[in-house]
Amino acid sequence: MSTDNLRNEIEQHFGETVVADDALLRDCMSLCRTFNISAQDLSFKWQAINFNNKRSLQIFTPQSVVELRAQLQSGQAKAVASTVSRNFTRGRGTLRGKLKHVAAKKLDETLSTSKVIFQGPRMDELSRKSRSYRYMHEKVLERSEVLDDRIDCFAELVQRHYRIDELGDPACATEETVTVVGRIVLDAEAASSGVKINESSLVLESSRMMGSGVRVPIRLTSETKLRGGIKGTSGVSFFPGAIVALRGRNGGGGFFSVDDVLALPPVQAPSPPLSDPSTSFSMYIACGPFTADSDLYYKPWSQLFQKLTSAKPAIVLLIGPFVDADHSQIVAGDIGKTPSEIFERHYQEALRDFLLQSPGSIVLLVPSLRDLISDHIVFPQSELRSFGTDPRIHYLPNPCRFSLNGVSFAVTSVDVLFHLRKEEYFKRLQDVDPSVSDHAQTSDAMVSLARNLLQQRSFYPIFPVPLDVSHEVNLDVTHSEGLRLGTEGECAPDILVLPSRLKQFSKMVDNSMVINPSFVQKGFYAQLSYAGQASGIPRDRVDVEISKVA
Repeated sequence: MSTDNLRNEIEQHFGETVVADDALLRDCMSLCRTFNISAQDLSFKWQAINFNNKRSLQIFTPQSVVELRAQLQSGQAKAVASTVSRNFTRGRGTLRGKLKHVAAKKLDETLSTSKVIFQGPRMDELSRKSRSYRYMHEKVLERSEVLDDRIDCFAELVQRHYRIDELGDPACATEETVTVVGRIVLDAEAASSGVKINESSLVLESSRMMGSGVRVPIRLTSETKLRGGIKGTSGVSFFPGAIVALRGRNGGGGFFSVDDVLALPPVQAPSPPLSDPSTSFSMYIACGPFTADSDLYYKPWSQLFQKLTSAKPAIVLLIGPFVDADHSQIVAGDIGKTPSEIFERHYQEALRDFLLQSPGSIVLLVPSLRDLISDHIVFPQSELRSFGTDPRIHYLPNPCRFSLNGVSFAVTSVDVLFHLRKEEYFKRLQDVDPSVSDHAQTSDAMVSLARNLLQQRSFYPIFPVPLDVSHEVNLDVTHSEGLRLGTEGECAPDILVLPSRLKQFSKMVDNSMVINPSFVQKGFYAQLSYAGQASGIPRDRVDVEISKVA
């Protein structure tokens, strides 16, 4: 039955009030399709429930949907049990065992229809426990060791990439030119006043191994050059926390004079996968908030769900917040349900209906630090607790890396692009010995921001978190291992998903496709298609379209 005909039947048997409510209309249509019954039969069952409960006032509400669904599921289960009990003879096992066998077989058949091979973070008990670490228990020594290790790790990469025999100490006065590696920090005066980083406030902090952790002001001149950068970038980004490699000297004047800024070694490019048409897939990517600021009706999510049920993509990636702690009604306490009940009502039921209609699909859920349904509000953040047992719904940490049919993804819900844009100071420099990147849009500001993440090999390279957005990111430095975007021996992700309040886009950045799908609340989401039967690395086989929800 077509959608319009079903809608007309529902209006005939349930009235205009139900049809006017998008959520109730969607639920009624879902029940009819899921249990293969007409709107008239659905109305009869609702009247029977009201008669059994002796209700004189019959108003169709969201609670009526819950009762109807439970009644229909109960009737379906009884029908299956009756069929199984008739077909199995005595002596071949108990009825319960046979039912389990049938259910397991049915699930296996459903999973076998999926053409997508998902490989994600380890989900054993030890791995889950390590991601659900206790926070607010950081020790100063542990923090400093992690920060030092990050500098030392990049120092080894720079030394090996540029074939440098020995790195120098920026604090030591010398007549000779030396190469140093350290972290950009603000000077004390600028940091205390909240001033954005600029050329006169640049300070380099070395590690304890290479420079006793001393902080030294750096000076860029008109002769300073960028060496080994991407052709056409014509400059370098500085921001608090950025790891940089500099070549110059400290002449004893209390600062380090920079002759060359050495571009950080690029992340390894992925190897081209084999051309295989069976690995093609479609994917929808959507990020919360999923409801308007003024209400909790989740109308934008309902509109997106209708597109999901129509298109039936192989993968659905949903990024939080799902139940936003910053929503005006939640802040005011103007809600009648718990966060878990809201999540169950608007998401779990909808996703179960979607998977019934598209059994070969899988759903990936990534939380946000603003999610009320998460009890781990620190970055890096552990995955949500499971709200069901369907193995096609995967709960992933924030940030996370995973692969689909060999295509690697990197995802976070933190708006790192916006934070970088606020803190970044871009210095134009002359290019020397540039490397070539054919696909990168080097003149684009968004490409420059995304490239910072790839070069710094971190989902959040800023340190410390900017004061004016510190409420958005509760950063745990000692667990920075979970923020690694790419380490030695790992390739850059084929797809990097970075939801941001900046304008939505999808752009080639070096060897990766970077996507900002914006927010469903703003009316946007991303559609991705991967062509398995093609040549080149996955980046060249991906087609991304930023679409409107309505």
